[in-house]
Amino acid sequence: MNGAGPSDRSNPPAPGGPAPRLWRLARQARHARPRETGAPERCDLCAEPLPDPHRHLLDLNTEELSCACGACGLLFDRGEAGGAHYRLLPTRRVPLHGPALDQVRWAALGIPVDLAFFTRAERTGEVTARYPSPLGVTRATVAPAAWQEISQAHPALPTLAGDVEALLVHRAQGAREHWLVPLDDCFRAVAVVRAHWRGLAGGPEVWQRLGAFFDALTASTASTASTASMASGSLPTTEEAPWASP
Repeated sequence: MNGAGPSDRSNPPAPGGPAPRLWRLARQARHARPRETGAPERCDLCAEPLPDPHRHLLDLNTEELSCACGACGLLFDRGEAGGAHYRLLPTRRVPLHGPALDQVRWAALGIPVDLAFFTRAERTGEVTARYPSPLGVTRATVAPAAWQEISQAHPALPTLAGDVEALLVHRAQGAREHWLVPLDDCFRAVAVVRAHWRGLAGGPEVWQRLGAFFDALTASTASTASTASMASGSLPTTEEAPWASP
């Protein structure tokens, strides 16, 4: 991210176990294939054909991401419907226009690269940073004092929905992007990096693709019509995005 690829300290699922869908989304981007024509994606809960776009549910125990049709999404639209097991990912995408994270604050977070996202655990309040690595996503626990300092600079951060929403930060190549986004958007950004990173510094294409990803986020807030479209989750998935394949 900042001159060299991030070190590989990711924690893949145990051998033989089902790989969480979020982890696979980031890890398999380089091998993504277009969806077969005539084979519609189906809801993971009821097997109905999925609309395009569609919502996602997060299994809080396994971090498995499930695709949900409109009816199943409505069923879980209230937090209590999923109990302590499932949460419906939100739809808001909000740019943060406060002071950018300078080098000192970024160093305090302990993140060695310049693209990362941060989530807060609803149960414990612990903040976790995640960023791309050669085998997927590396995790690091954020010191409470460092997170509190950032929260004071960005009043919207305390509204971050636990587990399912993230602060997504892109500082590489002079970028200063700070967004509150659904968790699946973060893994789409990671998928872009994994699909297009070349050599030690990434190469020019990965930064162009990542810039296009954030341009799409910015365009989503440019007008009421665009925002309404994005509220349905219309950023492309790994399969839907042509730039997510090698």
